[in-house]
Amino acid sequence: MEAARPTVEFDHHAPEFTADPVREYAQLRGKCPVAWTESYGGHWVTTRYEDIARIARDDATFSSARHAETDGIQFVIPESKALPQYPIELDPPASTPYRELINPLLTKKAVDALTPMIAKHVTEVVDAFIEDGRADLVHQLTNPVPTAVTLDWLGFPREDWKRLAGPIHDLFAAIPGSEREARGGMGLAFMGDRIFELINARRAEPRNDAISALVEETSFTDEELASVIFLLVAGGVDTTTSLTGSTLVHLANHPEDRERLIREPALLDIATEEFLRKFAPSQSMARTVMSDTEIGGCPVAHGERVLIPWVAANHDPEMFPEPEKLILDRDPRAHLSFGIGTHRCAGAHLARAMFREMITQVLERFPDFVLESPATPTESWGNQSGWDAIPVRFTPGPKRGTAISTAKANLDVRTMTLAAVEPIAEGVLSLRLTGDGELPAWEPGAHLDLILPSGKVRQYSLCGDPADRYAYEVAVLREPAGRGGSAEVHEVLGAGHTVRVRGPKNHFPLVDADHYLFVAGGIGITPISAMVRAADQAGKDWTLLYGGRTRASMAFASKLHDEYGDRVRLVPQDELGHPDLAGAFASAPKDTKVYCCGPEGLLDAVEKTVGDLELHVERFTGGGTDRIAPIPADSREFIVTLARAGATLRVPENRTLLEAVREVVPGVPYDCEEGYCGSCETRVLAGTPLHRDSILSEAERADGSTIMICVSRCASDRLTLDL
Repeated sequence: MEAARPTVEFDHHAPEFTADPVREYAQLRGKCPVAWTESYGGHWVTTRYEDIARIARDDATFSSARHAETDGIQFVIPESKALPQYPIELDPPASTPYRELINPLLTKKAVDALTPMIAKHVTEVVDAFIEDGRADLVHQLTNPVPTAVTLDWLGFPREDWKRLAGPIHDLFAAIPGSEREARGGMGLAFMGDRIFELINARRAEPRNDAISALVEETSFTDEELASVIFLLVAGGVDTTTSLTGSTLVHLANHPEDRERLIREPALLDIATEEFLRKFAPSQSMARTVMSDTEIGGCPVAHGERVLIPWVAANHDPEMFPEPEKLILDRDPRAHLSFGIGTHRCAGAHLARAMFREMITQVLERFPDFVLESPATPTESWGNQSGWDAIPVRFTPGPKRGTAISTAKANLDVRTMTLAAVEPIAEGVLSLRLTGDGELPAWEPGAHLDLILPSGKVRQYSLCGDPADRYAYEVAVLREPAGRGGSAEVHEVLGAGHTVRVRGPKNHFPLVDADHYLFVAGGIGITPISAMVRAADQAGKDWTLLYGGRTRASMAFASKLHDEYGDRVRLVPQDELGHPDLAGAFASAPKDTKVYCCGPEGLLDAVEKTVGDLELHVERFTGGGTDRIAPIPADSREFIVTLARAGATLRVPENRTLLEAVREVVPGVPYDCEEGYCGSCETRVLAGTPLHRDSILSEAERADGSTIMICVSRCASDRLTLDL
């Protein structure tokens, strides 16, 4: 073994990799984290997160494009004979126009608009087998749903959906060079002709589909558009099949995780990222070295090939402690399952939306599923993991649209209508939800789980009148630095819309007492307002101390003060500063029970000063770690020029650079909005960036040639970007 070229026997398509790829990469990482193998004509294998992320972001040194005497795609090993797939087979700047073509179709906002269509397809597919009590979840759920959604979105006729589902699965599931791979390719042979037919048809008669949007861009040839559409089909279908199948196998084998997701549906939002980390559908990709360089201290030469396994990066213990464990509430924010950098998956939002709807309906409609026999993995997990069969049985259920027996499933999911959506304070909306007839009773402190159109689940306290058995009322504060749930409520939901609801549930009950001191901060008034009403109706002695940023931002403030007078102490911070907690607690009778809900800072202050009084608090975690604040407290205004768009914009101190840019370039790529995924990395042409991401190295920060526009700002007065 040469010191400069440590050589190992290694084949990522071998059976042992299908059995346990994590173990195989871990063994190699421990023995030789960067190694050369002679398999498939010879290539380098990397196993560490740091190396893989660096290679994936350095397009100039490590290329995804086809090179020299090959007619196959080279972003996998071994190279695969296939039609060109743009933009993944191009490096910047050649790939940039193609990314700008497809990015607007796959933004979070665009995908949110697709959620009713996604739900319709999942419902239709589940309805086909729900009464049978058994199914093969690959052939009857995880394969047909992504196929139907992707092809419906693009504009393929319905008769193509089933015809394409099987061949796409075969192509991704097969060992390279096998008969199955050839069969899949033959099954897809007609797709090329169909794509050109659809391009011509939509150009003549546009429809409300993605192909119609693509052909509006006249600067691309039909061949280039066909390449883009082929990649959208290939990338949109079997990857989500793989992720969903692996998750369902895990939940079948780990019923404790399944039960927790049923009990805590809000957890699915962050758990989705952990499932992605653990079960990366795309296991590995490859790059071609364009100039002599090094990886982890090993010199690599121009023209050599490098394997970058996402699965190895996602299980690097230096990045993810105890990586072999699946921890539902882990915060795996830096996983590489969608890649990183300019080739990060453009369809990440769509993949998450399809996955969440499938998992949600499984947990709602047949949560007691068990494996009838072991699930069958696909032939090779070298490039992509997946399953050929997941046979399950379960308690038969009704099709959607018929009466659902929630008792049988031990769930209380119902569809409710938004009878009214009204602003009640600055940044706060009141939602009044009605159902079919009388609703389950609730008591002060209870909350609802709202399953939003995107699949996100958020918990909101009930704040109406428990005596009203025909409507529920919640109030939602828009949180710009939140994880998207409140923004979706404010931007997407309106009167007349329907939303799925779980609950009421009560983890914050009002215990009987003679004396109460209620403390609320901001939107924390929602459960407290119902408690105040109950205490008053019961003739108890009570006081409310209610603080907020401004009087205008304090929901129910005027109503509470008008109804209860001096027992309600309003403390707008801009007028009176912070509430006098110590004074309130000191003057309260010794048997007073204190109920508090509000921001974490208020809860901490109350816990430190409440003394011997009995304290009850409510915290909503939202199912995951809060994101970092995108706007630093000391931010200042600056000017940004978008060179290619020919626009100059003002970025105020209270807006992100991404928000400003999207007004001119709505299709600019972004995903995490927290500075860790690399989707929004943009070239800086002039000015000094103020970096706040967690991706760039110290050398890259000092160089200042790129910036993550979702969280970073400008250290000078002006910034010019290559947009």
